[in-house]
Amino acid sequence: MFGLGMTELLIIGGVVIFFFGAKRLPLLGGSMGKALKNFKDEVTNKDNKNIDDDSKKS
Repeated sequence: MFGLGMTELLIIGGVVIFFFGAKRLPLLGGSMGKALKNFKDEVTNKDNKNIDDDSKKS
């Protein structure tokens, strides 16, 4: 995974916990999940919209 080993991932996780604190991590995770879901929905909706627009032009 991007050339990162377990030690590097643990260090990165420790730094994240240090900066944001354990109380805010669930909030950050939830926010990231919502953002990814919205992004995925927008990408699939735009793909479907383009297909619908192309079929209407014919």
